Amino acid sequence: MSDSQPLVTMKGRKDGLVLVMDETCAYDALIDELKEKLSVNRHLYKDGPIISVKVQTGNRYISESQRSELIDVVRSFDRLQVESIESNVMTVKEFEKKRVKERLVSVARVVRSGQVLCIEGNLLLIGDVNPGGTVSATGNVYVLGALRGIACAGTSDDEKNAVIIASIMKPTQLRIGKRISRTEEEPMDELKNDHVLECAYADPSLDKIVIDRLQTVLKQRDLPVMFAQS
Repeated sequence: MSDSQPLVTMKGRKDGLVLVMDETCAYDALIDELKEKLSVNRHLYKDGPIISVKVQTGNRYISESQRSELIDVVRSFDRLQVESIESNVMTVKEFEKKRVKERLVSVARVVRSGQVLCIEGNLLLIGDVNPGGTVSATGNVYVLGALRGIACAGTSDDEKNAVIIASIMKPTQLRIGKRISRTEEEPMDELKNDHVLECAYADPSLDKIVIDRLQTVLKQRDLPVMFAQS
């Protein structure tokens, strides 16, 4: 183990451990110190429940093989389980994937009955979605117009963050991730004000899609609403 600055810093938290890795030393030296530090502190997790571990590598790029090795080292100690390995460095492929996921695609048109508008990223539709029309995005859906058809937002992995916003919220169906609104459970048409921006989001505590005024939602939840912060 290093006599000066430690290469691995272990921090306790309420729900587990955080391992902070030095980002400038040789990778082999980092692995050696990780093994030694986990071994020295074995008494902390010898008994009791499974402990979740977050590994933070800072500005060090971690390859897939190195990521697998880090996971194997941590898991070799009883009751330690890797929750995540976080790095500030991305490959070009990872960056491009993130860029596509976060981009905002603007479309000015009316989506009529039988038409489907589907994009990767976040959709900003300037126009209406008529009954029988469908808009879909892997991110969020923003409709500056009347939403009277079907709107699908987010993926099953990201339904906690995805939202659907419309100037006039009178959809026949909403889908956010795996969740689907059902008109018999939520009579959307009866209660909506045509002149108020409304936001639909998935509420895990209620196990359904909830619709409320956009400003109310922004006050209550940390949601990724791109154009509503000004």
